[in-house]
Amino acid sequence: MDPFLTSTITSTSYRFPNTTHFPDHHLHLSRAMAKNQRNTQLLLAVASLALAGVAGVADAKRTTTHLRFYMHDIVTPSPGSPATVAPVARGTTPLPVAPNVNFGNTFAVDDPLTEGPDAASPAVGRAQGFYMFASQTELALLLTVNMVFTAGPHNGSTVAVLARDLIPADVRELPVVGGTGAFRGAAGYGLLRTHAHNTTTHNAVLLIDMYIKV
Repeated sequence: MDPFLTSTITSTSYRFPNTTHFPDHHLHLSRAMAKNQRNTQLLLAVASLALAGVAGVADAKRTTTHLRFYMHDIVTPSPGSPATVAPVARGTTPLPVAPNVNFGNTFAVDDPLTEGPDAASPAVGRAQGFYMFASQTELALLLTVNMVFTAGPHNGSTVAVLARDLIPADVRELPVVGGTGAFRGAAGYGLLRTHAHNTTTHNAVLLIDMYIKV
């Protein structure tokens, strides 16, 4: 081997700088990332508060209307009182709590709504939709109806309800999912109570308190 080359190779050493002499870039980077994360969290918190404030102002501008009326569900007709319920589908599995009722039984309804519990009291509208026995173990209905108002200051307006109606319960809640006319974009709820029920005819009078927010 060439002595000069050998001397060059052996006399040349590569020294890498001691990393402890360099600024700690990783530490600075970590601190910057932590600061950015805190700033982001702060901005998100401020945005959330702003949105909550806007929602609160919008909600405060809404007005709540309380309506009380009676719904007449007539399963069995009588002279001068035609049926307002029509069977649509019949299930095949009897309920354990009511063997004469089948899971899946479905009925279309066009029930009159009146000011008082008497069917002869002034009419305020109709409840149009359907209900279905939607539980295999309980007397519970899927109730979906439009409350169509035909008299008074809300004549021509409607309220849409989609609810679970657990029949034996003293009070059932009816979520309001929308509306039209004076109740366009409505929210709120109704409270449903059984005012009277005939166990022979299965006809019922239901008291409904609606709290409608628009």
